[in-house]
Amino acid sequence: MKINRRVGDSPRARGCMTDSNCPDIFELSDGRFAVIGTEMTERIRGILPADAGVGPGERIVVVTRETFTRARGDIPEV
Repeated sequence: MKINRRVGDSPRARGCMTDSNCPDIFELSDGRFAVIGTEMTERIRGILPADAGVGPGERIVVVTRETFTRARGDIPEV
């Protein structure tokens, strides 16, 4: 597996000048996406809708709204 590309602007372009607390999104060579964000599984698990769940090996990761909105144009429709 490899990283094909960054999706959206780099953290520096969004004003993050450190190596921490800078969310990021990458498209992987297998078509999936990798997200760097704040791990909040236990905090959010209890407020998930009834038809949502977090399986073994999964984590809920939170990124800023700006990270997602600035990535919107880079996310393929299909």
